Amino acid sequence: MLTIQNLNRQGLEPIDLTLENGECLAVMGPSGSGKSLFLRAIADLDTNDGEVILDDVERSSIPAPQWRRQVSYVPAEPGWWADDVGSHFANKPAAAELTREMQFPDDVFSWPVERLSTGERQRLGLARALTLQPRCLLLDEPTSGLDQETGGRVEALIASCLAGGTMALMVTHDVAQAKRFARRILRLDAGKSEIGAL
Repeated sequence: MLTIQNLNRQGLEPIDLTLENGECLAVMGPSGSGKSLFLRAIADLDTNDGEVILDDVERSSIPAPQWRRQVSYVPAEPGWWADDVGSHFANKPAAAELTREMQFPDDVFSWPVERLSTGERQRLGLARALTLQPRCLLLDEPTSGLDQETGGRVEALIASCLAGGTMALMVTHDVAQAKRFARRILRLDAGKSEIGAL
């Protein structure tokens, strides 16, 4: 279970919510409403106040890198720090299984990052997060740069994670996608929030 209590930061009013194992919460709202700020605050990537508790462990009680392995933020545009794809994956066997599911050839780890399209970066960013086997995924528009077929493969992978008990908060502008994954929605607008049924 993920419990968020009074989580707030500049541009975001306090938010309280609880997420059950295997549950996905859709996060929706107009551009600039604070959706990405909210996910980044949960991951403790930016200065914020409030408590986030994962399975009775308070975020503030463990080192930030350890927290982010369990509560993984997957941005719409992942960051890269090395020239080749393979250098970004510590667990190559697990990564290879994931990249095959997303229709990458076996030699993808030898590719230079600069040759990747936006959609390829997006899919590999998700694969990178999944190799950590996180308890909770913070997904920031996970299929925004993908065509329908590729997006469907990514959705199937996310659905499999949820079936295995992984929790997710998913930022999306697609109401149909939100309904495929979530029963509840967190609506954000100008930093204000409201939770309701989908």
